[in-house]
Amino acid sequence: MRYLPHTEAEVSEMLAAIGKPSLDALFESIPRAARFERELAVPPPLDEASLMRHMKELSAKNQGSGMLSFLGGGMYDHHLPPAVDQLLLRSEFYTAYTPYQPEVSQGTLQAIWEFQTIVSEIYGLPLANASMYDGASAAAEGAQMARRLTKRDKILVSACVHPHYRQTVATYLSGSDKSLYGEVAVAENGAADYAKIEASLDTDTAAVLVGYPSFLGPFPELARLATLCHDRGTLLVAVNTEPYALALAESPGTLGADIAVGEGQPLACPPQFGGPGVGLFACRDDRKYLQQLPGRICGETVDKNGERGFVLTLATREQHIRRERATSNICTNQGLIALALAIRVSLLGKAGFTQVGEQCLAKARYLRGRILGLPGFSPRFGEAPYFNEFAVRVPGSNAASTCARLEQQGIIGGLDLGRVNPEFKDSLLVAVTEKHTRSDLDRFITALEAL
Repeated sequence: MRYLPHTEAEVSEMLAAIGKPSLDALFESIPRAARFERELAVPPPLDEASLMRHMKELSAKNQGSGMLSFLGGGMYDHHLPPAVDQLLLRSEFYTAYTPYQPEVSQGTLQAIWEFQTIVSEIYGLPLANASMYDGASAAAEGAQMARRLTKRDKILVSACVHPHYRQTVATYLSGSDKSLYGEVAVAENGAADYAKIEASLDTDTAAVLVGYPSFLGPFPELARLATLCHDRGTLLVAVNTEPYALALAESPGTLGADIAVGEGQPLACPPQFGGPGVGLFACRDDRKYLQQLPGRICGETVDKNGERGFVLTLATREQHIRRERATSNICTNQGLIALALAIRVSLLGKAGFTQVGEQCLAKARYLRGRILGLPGFSPRFGEAPYFNEFAVRVPGSNAASTCARLEQQGIIGGLDLGRVNPEFKDSLLVAVTEKHTRSDLDRFITALEAL
């Protein structure tokens, strides 16, 4: 919507309606000393064409503009066809913010229902909600749901879970005894450490959260961890930041996870500072789980004429039911980004989804092999299985310096893991997607050779 300022006549009419002779009189309750008496120090107004030219000049100053990036660490740059944006603009989706009235919200409700179906299939779990704010909030809600289901309080989180997710889970639990949140160090292979988790489990542990794959790249032994947890009456929550990994790896549900959560950004929108994201959440098909599922669920039904329709089936938030019975205070779902995800996955289809995964894996294997063939580079976490992201030790044991020198060549070489954990300051986390071409990968190798 364009900004159209009020005319002097409109301002005078509004002032007359509230019984004020002037704008100064409207603000007379503000002490004179607290008022801003001069004009704002901003340039004069521009016509539209000049303003657009000015904004384009400003955008050209962005440091990252045109740089070749291998940055991942929880947000991934996959291809998103223009059709996604175009379909998002269709009028069928210009429905109410929240689909309270199904008779006027069928477009939104069906889109959410399709989204839930997609999440359920990707995670291999039959129940999925209409989305959370992002992957971090989904992980925290998964931990809280496990506490309600088990009537236990303690949450164990493997350090292979994204560090921001761990912080969010800890924040959700900050009103409780701090001893009820515990972190378990990663194994030497960079994934969840089975032995350390086993030693940390006790009769008060509600859930164990593990990265699948690890934030550091490798996959954990999820089925083995599931058996360990279930033998002790504990739930296993699998945390995923790269859904394309599940195009090739077994789904968390198939391997025994009780709850799967994660981030849908790679399937929905480009990586951007501060989001947006879309939290994915799925769980086992059990009445107890359904009753404790956070957020909302859309369901398929038929109307009185037997015609197919969609409704808001469940909304266990404190605005809909008694506060003490609410499972979450999350008040909405990321409707627009969830819709983008549903559109993108529908355009891909199952075969396309798998093909993207195969490309990511093949290109990551090629790049990793080339990097490890260079003098001074070595694998950070051995030969553990990975998808499209891997960590390497760099020459000189200073990943921050390596990143800075690569940036001078127009390349964002990955994530300096020293920013996450000082113990990993010698390592670079490199992510590859299907968008990287062979020439992109070879250019990166040439840049590393020149360091």
